[in-house]
Amino acid sequence: MTPTVEVECDSGNDYDGRMGLRISSIFVIGLGSMLGALLPVAAARTRRMRVPKLAFFITKHFGSGVIITTAFIHLLSPANEALNNPCNTGSITDYDWAQGIALMTVFVMFFIELMAARFDLFGRQAQDVEASTPAKDLVQNNEKSPPSKGNDSSEPSDSITAGGRESSIPGRQDDFTYPPGGEDHLGHQREHMTDDEHFAAQMTGLFILEFGVIFHSVFIGLTLAVTGEEFVVLYIVLVFHQTFEGLGLGSRLATAAWPKAKWAWPWVLGAAYGLTTPIAIAVGLGVRQTLEPNSETTRVVNGVFDAISAGILIYTGLVELMAHEFMFNPEMRKASMKMLLLAYLCMCVGAGLMALLGKWA
Repeated sequence: MTPTVEVECDSGNDYDGRMGLRISSIFVIGLGSMLGALLPVAAARTRRMRVPKLAFFITKHFGSGVIITTAFIHLLSPANEALNNPCNTGSITDYDWAQGIALMTVFVMFFIELMAARFDLFGRQAQDVEASTPAKDLVQNNEKSPPSKGNDSSEPSDSITAGGRESSIPGRQDDFTYPPGGEDHLGHQREHMTDDEHFAAQMTGLFILEFGVIFHSVFIGLTLAVTGEEFVVLYIVLVFHQTFEGLGLGSRLATAAWPKAKWAWPWVLGAAYGLTTPIAIAVGLGVRQTLEPNSETTRVVNGVFDAISAGILIYTGLVELMAHEFMFNPEMRKASMKMLLLAYLCMCVGAGLMALLGKWA
């Protein structure tokens, strides 16, 4: 006889009072989110805050690890749980929709970025940049430039001529070691990182990243508002979760080369992230009597949006934050091995800490 497991499907919520503590979460999580998202922007654009360039460098790559882990651990996994819940019925149970939706989102994101670069949706950078990038400056200051021979000291040389042949220097067309096949590997032509194309890709990536983390933050806030016994643990974990995630977003906003005409954008985007979760918590508390996070409709909607957000952050993390920053970034490719490994280590630490938080939220 085959054993059967009875599953109880409760469509209500687990709200159990403690209104004062729940209201405090609006301000505490909001403060953490705001600090994470806006402090790097303020430090990069306020002369009074003399933050070492190394701090920006560490924060930037730590944030990259946070974003990548958020995609897999904090979004794709919950999407799987919601869409594969045994209480679900209908066509949603016929396929692993979480992975399918995330996959479709990756292709959509690639198409959006492709069109943005193709039609120059964000306009030409035209060297109208408000401030330099601290992380970029740090890498450039640590580059190992070969000594020039027979050249004017005012004209830096990036190659050494020996026997009429240029040596193999990372980033040059004759380099077949990093990346494999030289700079033209996989169709990345030498003009891949021209200012205009890089600016378009950078802006597209930032807006995609913003879209993904805001989606995620909305459902986090609604869930926290009506969570039951595990509220205190979830509260504490989400303070760190939202602060780290905000740090990942804020470091990108701070180190982007924003034109003067768009000087307010990093502030607006950072503030939008910082306000999303507190507003969602407040809304959840306001509708706590009717909010049913365990209902099939809510599960499916939540799972679909988590899967979409996962796809967005997977694409952004792997393409923008890893491939572009490490493999196709001219400054990083010319940097010393020490700087390269430091950036990689910071990214791993960010990913590890965020993955650890996934044990509780």
